[in-house]
Amino acid sequence: MNRTTLTFLACTAALAAVTGLAAVTAPDASEANDGTSTAAVRLPVERSSLLCPTPSTSDLAETTYTSFTPVTEGTDGDGKAELRPAAQKETAGREESAEEKGEGEEKPDRAEKPVLEPKAPGTPVTGERTGGEAPALVGTAEGPFAPGWTVQATTEVSAGTGRGLLGVNCTAPDTEFWFPGASTAADRTDYVHLTNPDDSAAVVDIELYGKDGRLKSTVGEGITVPAHATEPILLSTLSDEQQTDLTVHVGVRSGRIGAAVQALDDKAGGDWLAAAADPGSNLVLPGIPKDAKAVRLVLFTPGGTDADLKVRLASPSGLITPAGHETVRVKAGTTTAVDLGDLTRGEAGSLVLTPTDRSVPVVAAVRVVRGEGADRETAFIPATGPIGARATSPDNRAKGTTLSVTAPEDTAEIKVTASPGSEGGTAQSRTYTIKGGTTQDVELPVPGGLKGTYALTLEPVSGGPVHASRTLAFPQDDVPSFTIQPLPDDRGTVSVPTAEEDLSVLQN
Repeated sequence: MNRTTLTFLACTAALAAVTGLAAVTAPDASEANDGTSTAAVRLPVERSSLLCPTPSTSDLAETTYTSFTPVTEGTDGDGKAELRPAAQKETAGREESAEEKGEGEEKPDRAEKPVLEPKAPGTPVTGERTGGEAPALVGTAEGPFAPGWTVQATTEVSAGTGRGLLGVNCTAPDTEFWFPGASTAADRTDYVHLTNPDDSAAVVDIELYGKDGRLKSTVGEGITVPAHATEPILLSTLSDEQQTDLTVHVGVRSGRIGAAVQALDDKAGGDWLAAAADPGSNLVLPGIPKDAKAVRLVLFTPGGTDADLKVRLASPSGLITPAGHETVRVKAGTTTAVDLGDLTRGEAGSLVLTPTDRSVPVVAAVRVVRGEGADRETAFIPATGPIGARATSPDNRAKGTTLSVTAPEDTAEIKVTASPGSEGGTAQSRTYTIKGGTTQDVELPVPGGLKGTYALTLEPVSGGPVHASRTLAFPQDDVPSFTIQPLPDDRGTVSVPTAEEDLSVLQN
């Protein structure tokens, strides 16, 4: 076999790996013979991985896991999805010796019954755990269960640090994550949870950036996460400095992990902080609740150049510039925070950040507070990319669910489908027009005869890009408990270049 053939086969193998094991097929005869060629086709992925952090250590916690895969055209054959407990291993974030790793590592029981095992795409399935024993989960989905597979853990904590409602979408494994909005302040208890889905250990570096730049720390370097295991790492153990606003950077030296930050406040509840969209110069933070009492914007630029950004609010009537906060400067390598107050003033809104002149990559998130005094509750919204083909929200209830959709540029049309309920009901769909420069809290198409929880899928139909988030609210006495999950594209399909047979590659 000559070098040209080897190169061709290597490229084909690399393509299959990059596309997440998507099916790679040749175009049909009509496409090949009509005198035209297609650059690529979109095909459903054939395998997905998701990682769920430990939802809570509180004895008062009540956690619901919800799994959902939307029905996707072009999928057939057998498959399955399952979530199994990861091994639990707590560390302070320091690098351990080989002897310590061997003694402290707890092997996951791969024979243990899955926590969740969906029966068919198109209908959500739920599972419940009480107390602080709910595990972190490592999940895989294959065949028709893989495209758009989404899992959420929703936890109610009635008292104590971080009391309120916490929600987190389980994440796909990756090699880099940014979390603006974390803290090592005295009244905060923030953990970064690292979960490894693979058969070999992952090695991770954690960097903290505050108002003056990177915090001094050596214990965040070279953290080993064992195979199929999870590690919650308390941020305050990585640095002696107490700072209200931090940006956490998680970089993987070897392997892959899932990462999320659990931010718990002594007096103002708490929630999960999902990773922000990759650094960019145009950012959208969708779905700030209309009754938000305080909005704090946290930004970080990882490069060596300061960033100047224009700040606007996409309201139901159009783009508004907040008085006194028209622009914000983010110094290179530092975390900047801006208090925007009760920004939305009774109307749904989303922050739209754009460069004032030159483009400089930035990551951003907002901390949102509802309620007042001792009855405050907190949630976070990171900058979120636009929905490409589809987005999925698995855990929605008959009451307390709000879907916010933003079209920051041109007017867009979207289709929203509510699945059957986990215990019964019929699917419903509606289409909506979102005017350019606005945010709308849309009236949801609740499933007919709903029993249990249901899933939402969003599909752009036409027009400009759209961004979205879902708010779930369960008031507890006088506390307006809530959680917000951004809805990025669910990556249910991948773009695969078409190819024609060319035997010339086999010749010298």
